Amino acid sequence: MDIAADVPASPNEPFSPPPSSVLSLDFGRLKTKLETYLKPEDIGLIEAAYHFSADAHQGQFRSSGDPYISHPVAVADIISDWRLDSQALIAALLHDVMEDTHISKQEIAERFGKVSAELVDGLSKLDKVEFRSRKEAQAENFRKMLLAMANDLRVILIKLADRLHNMRTLDHVRPEKRRRIATETLDIYAPIANRLGLNTLYRELQELSFEHKYPLRFQVLSRAVKAARGNRREVVGKVLKALEERLPQWGIAADIFGREKHLFSIYRKMVEKNLSFSQVLDIYGFRVIVPDVPTCYVAIGALHSLYKPVPGKFKDYIAIPKANGYQSLHTTLIGPFGTPIEIQVRTAEMHHIADAGVASHWLYKDDEKTLTELEQRTHNWLQSLLELQHTSAEATEFLEHVKIDLFPGEVYVFTPQGKILSMPRGSTPVDFAYAVHTDIGNRCVACRINTDLMPLRTELHNGDQVEIITAAHANPNPAWLSYVRTGKARAQIRHFLKNAQNEESVALGERLLNQSLRPHGLTLGQISTFAWDRFLKDRGVKSKKDVFSEIGLGKRLPVIVARRLVQAQDQESGRPDVIKPKSISPIHISGAEGIAVQFGSCCQPIPGDPIIGVIRKGRGLEVHRHDCTSVAKIRGDRGRWVDVEWEAAHGRTFDVTLKVITREGRGVLARVASAISEADCNIQNVTMDNEQGVYISLNLTIQARDRMHLASVMRAVRRVPEVMRIGRIRSDGSFGRSM
Repeated sequence: MDIAADVPASPNEPFSPPPSSVLSLDFGRLKTKLETYLKPEDIGLIEAAYHFSADAHQGQFRSSGDPYISHPVAVADIISDWRLDSQALIAALLHDVMEDTHISKQEIAERFGKVSAELVDGLSKLDKVEFRSRKEAQAENFRKMLLAMANDLRVILIKLADRLHNMRTLDHVRPEKRRRIATETLDIYAPIANRLGLNTLYRELQELSFEHKYPLRFQVLSRAVKAARGNRREVVGKVLKALEERLPQWGIAADIFGREKHLFSIYRKMVEKNLSFSQVLDIYGFRVIVPDVPTCYVAIGALHSLYKPVPGKFKDYIAIPKANGYQSLHTTLIGPFGTPIEIQVRTAEMHHIADAGVASHWLYKDDEKTLTELEQRTHNWLQSLLELQHTSAEATEFLEHVKIDLFPGEVYVFTPQGKILSMPRGSTPVDFAYAVHTDIGNRCVACRINTDLMPLRTELHNGDQVEIITAAHANPNPAWLSYVRTGKARAQIRHFLKNAQNEESVALGERLLNQSLRPHGLTLGQISTFAWDRFLKDRGVKSKKDVFSEIGLGKRLPVIVARRLVQAQDQESGRPDVIKPKSISPIHISGAEGIAVQFGSCCQPIPGDPIIGVIRKGRGLEVHRHDCTSVAKIRGDRGRWVDVEWEAAHGRTFDVTLKVITREGRGVLARVASAISEADCNIQNVTMDNEQGVYISLNLTIQARDRMHLASVMRAVRRVPEVMRIGRIRSDGSFGRSM
């Protein structure tokens, strides 16, 4: 998509199409590049695609006034630097024809082949689909593009080239649109380029985004760097000369390049570390290119003998490559005048891969052995995108997960068998468990980090050895979502919880609907297929299971559904719609129903309490005490509440909050806690206030089995001499002796 494009020119446009010779000149330069690595028949097909695209875009112009065809040619020119094949080059030339012209995918397939048509389709926007918001449309377009990329990597390479050319020509669009596109590029496209190892492209996208998103900051920082060049030229020259003399003394033949840090890197460092420009000393670095891997390590020894290394700043990305395949040795030295100097040491092959990343698959096809691991890493990531797609219900959720995985910082941790896993910085053992296998993540209950038992929310660090402890009947905890870092872990946890909630809400919905049918003298089993089909068609619902789920989640009222089903059934049999009064049996609650049935935190009902069930939209059935103030307003609306009662055997404990007023004295809290423990009860939480220096108010959240158990706990606490009053906190915040 050309985001700098304009609509087709009207007769009043101030410019006219340039001569065809000018257009041919642009393609002529591209054709000369292609002749260095493609066959003549392939070039002939690419030339046909060029003319086809030029005809399709005839009369269309970019915001700059250039003919529209100049954009596809520029995109093709960029990917030709990566030596992409003829199918990709055809797709690059045609990537906007489906979106902006009348040309169909079938027509492209007939003329240029099915593969090129699929690539163009993967690059096209979903203009014909209506979305609720711009954000949703953007997310859906990203999902389509990334899934097409998972099937064929050339899709994203063409898309990145498309975005690069748009960013280079962004001066011609409105400032607000410019900032929006720059933000999108910085958030999505630059990280994808980094993840694929396209380092040169990654840096240029960052620089262009910085320039257009923060133009004033870019200009100020650019002037400051230019001024600093003169001040630091002496240091750079001195270091370069010292390196060129020292390395040959160690028998090392090397190419040495001085490099200036990119403006966006300097800006990000200033923001993250709260530094002024004058405090950022290491804006210059050096790159040392040597013949082979052993020489890389010898060169580091030579450099460390020349200048003192900064402790903790040596990084070995050769032994442990980054996830995108990047390999180099990094070190920071204290150079002349105390100036920090960053140096990267790598082989020529590593240098090529650092710039081209996965595109080096086309650049260096002959040397497949060294690229196998890189290709495998990229393949694994692309497969994880497909897995995220299956577990993410919405496009916005899918995009959120992908953005999380594009976070650049990494830590390297070990499995008990010594295998290294690369994880995003901030990852936890839960992320690690899901990275190993989804089933291990779902069954995770505890972990050992470096042989010590640690909480699952512990942040992992470089070199940690992680062992996951699982249990056969364990399930993901919703609380994990508050601290997991990887997109895979987040997507799998959400997927499991949604499925669990759906199964439970279906079962609850069946029970609620069955209860609502009883006043009509019917049960679910007596509702005819005709009545169900009529209801599903009229209400636009796919299946009975969906109806049950919506009832269980509170999205539909069971009494209304029951009435509609009975009406349809009566129409089928020719009987009048007569409601037959009949007593309604209450729904039995055990406390083990799962997340489709929830217990009100306001009144904390426990077995033995008189209770009422409230249908909450999107949350299912909430159980409250009869005297709960939060349900008083809906007692008159019979459609929003149902009769419920406790099952005889519930088999779980329930949270109850007690308020205990005691006289001040040493060891009072310990004696109260001991009394609760002796009554076979666990304390979940304790808060206390000192009232006027005489009395102590304790709020104790305990776990009780039922009212009888709670009564025995309260009797035990009353026997403590200092206790003056104890009561259960009500939903309005008061408390008393009632239970």
